[in-house]
Amino acid sequence: MGDSDDDEPQLSAHTLAALQEFYTSTGPDATPADKFAVGAVGENWNMSQFWYDDETATRLAEEVIHEAGDGGRIACVSAPSVYQKLKQGALEGSDHVSVVVLEFDRRFATYGDDFVFYDYNEPLALPAALRGSFDVVLADPPYLAHECLAKVAQTVKFLSKGKVLLCTGAIMEDDARDLLGLKMCDFLPKHNKNLANEFRCFANYTSHLLSG
Repeated sequence: MGDSDDDEPQLSAHTLAALQEFYTSTGPDATPADKFAVGAVGENWNMSQFWYDDETATRLAEEVIHEAGDGGRIACVSAPSVYQKLKQGALEGSDHVSVVVLEFDRRFATYGDDFVFYDYNEPLALPAALRGSFDVVLADPPYLAHECLAKVAQTVKFLSKGKVLLCTGAIMEDDARDLLGLKMCDFLPKHNKNLANEFRCFANYTSHLLSG
């Protein structure tokens, strides 16, 4: 994608309406919990968006807070519901970490400097300042396909200082291992919508919070 306004795709009427609804619901009187509620930006199935249920978003947010440590930096790659849970201010330690959300969906630009536009088809088209700057990278590729995960893996390696947490279909286990050296965790992530594919978490470190 180019940097000029002429190169940027135009928002559809549906997206503009959704943005207006978001601005209305996140006005000056909105609490952090309202502004960063998982439902504040609706799922768009055409973009393969399926938000985690509250328990899963909470568990993953607690995990990355724990692993990032005090003053740590967290990147949520195509995982906006975890970003939102981190920003609600309700979890212990959430005020001691910083987080950005990398997303193709420009509706998340409402989160200001926390938003980084991201197209997995251009995995390294990111600001140079982000290279190797995150203590934990959490990624949830939009598609269960080798090509998609291979490109997202490039992004993850670009961003990460070391710790990587991946949420994707169980069928991607071999690719998760081969591309990023990840092992499957016991925890079973769930979504607000029941999906046909079994989802799992994969990590390149020993996770205690996701061990059961």
